[in-house]
Amino acid sequence: MQININNKSTDTAAKTLQQLANELTLPEKGVAVAVENQMIPRDQWNDFTLQEGAHVVIIKAACGG
Repeated sequence: MQININNKSTDTAAKTLQQLANELTLPEKGVAVAVENQMIPRDQWNDFTLQEGAHVVIIKAACGG
């Protein structure tokens, strides 16, 4: 399926947000994900079904100052 991740068209076999996180090897902490401009809490990733053409934004926390 084709989805957009951070404004980049991406092919994925993932059906849920958790499967996408696993596919992208996202870290366990320090990551926030929004789909169609709506933040999805991590505890809902397993139940959140991705749709063809979905717009996903992944934000990773960074340390520094």
